[in-house]
Amino acid sequence: MPKLIAAPTRIEAAGNKPKLIDEFIGHVNSSTGACSIARMRSPAGWVEPGQTPEFDEYTLVLEGALQVEHREGIITVHAGQAVITEAGAWIRYSTPEGATYIAVCLPAFSPSTVHRDQ
Repeated sequence: MPKLIAAPTRIEAAGNKPKLIDEFIGHVNSSTGACSIARMRSPAGWVEPGQTPEFDEYTLVLEGALQVEHREGIITVHAGQAVITEAGAWIRYSTPEGATYIAVCLPAFSPSTVHRDQ
C-alpha cells in the first residue's frame, strides 16, 4: 500500500554555517533504512567536514552550484546537473555561492555510517 509522506522533518546539518536539510524519506521521517531522500538548502560559503560514507549518494542540483572535493580534485556541479559519489570514497561538500539540491542515499543516510573527519 502506498505511504504518503505529508511533510519532511528538519535535520541538523554539519558544517561551518547553518544549512537546511528537509528529510522526506529516511531513518528519521519515514523509518526507511533502504534509502533516504532529502532537500538541502545551503548558504554561500558553507563547507562540511570531509567524510567517507558507507552509502552511495546521488545528488541533483536544482539551484546554484555544489562543489564535491575528492582525493583527485574538485568537481563543480551546477544547476541542472547531478553527481554520484560511491560508498567508501572520501569526499567533502561545499557551496561557495549557495545551492539547493536533492540528495538520495542508498542505503539511507545515518550519522553512524557517514564517518566524518575529526
